Amino acid sequence: MSNLPRLRPVFYLLAGLSLVALPATHAASTTPAVPAAPPLPYTTGVKTRDGLGKYYFGREIAHYMTHQGAPWLERAERDTEERPDLVMKALALKPGDLVADLGCGTGYFSWRMAQAVGPKGVVYGVEIQQEMLDLLAANMKPRGVANVVGVRGALDDPKLPQPVDLAIMVDVYHECSEPAEFLAAVCRHLKPGGRLVFVEYRGEDPEVPIKALHKMTEAQVKKEMTAQPLDYIETVRSLPRQHLIIFKKRAAP
Repeated sequence: MSNLPRLRPVFYLLAGLSLVALPATHAASTTPAVPAAPPLPYTTGVKTRDGLGKYYFGREIAHYMTHQGAPWLERAERDTEERPDLVMKALALKPGDLVADLGCGTGYFSWRMAQAVGPKGVVYGVEIQQEMLDLLAANMKPRGVANVVGVRGALDDPKLPQPVDLAIMVDVYHECSEPAEFLAAVCRHLKPGGRLVFVEYRGEDPEVPIKALHKMTEAQVKKEMTAQPLDYIETVRSLPRQHLIIFKKRAAP
């Protein structure tokens, strides 16, 4: 090895030979160690019929509904089961507000919010399925709604084009397969003081005729939001089968 130059790397790769380590005194490095990324708070467990076998804060994440279930979103009885008039009252939207309807589906709430924010406001209807976005656009045309904009989001990011005043998930959050990443991205897209609202079927109530994994308790929602820069504001309990849980983006320190 007398003809080899004096180099600092720990190993020399010699032709036809295995790696040969140099003494530790020749291996000092000035490159700082890169800290390991914190582990995501997911665990695996029993996979039930309606779930992924992936758990977040002890809750099994449910399968999401595909576009083939879209007719259920427009069922006639939904007006009496979910009382969208009470939801809109609780949201207290103002003209000019920018809203993200996350997992908007066919736009059942999108057009209502679009009316509330008026022509100077915008509702971004976010979906991961292009088929749902196609249905959203088709449903807005006969209503003459021009301020609902479809956005193709991802499992870990809604990909909103600008910060919003309000983000809402109606019967959607329990189906997010990457909730930690998705919610972190949602929070980044909220304006300072912006609100994040969850409407979920009440998991505490066995009389609510919805599969268990497609309901959430208020306590579980609150627990999961502790991982995000959010402050709990209030829970609206006036809906027949759901609760409406409001959080606000925490002010930067």
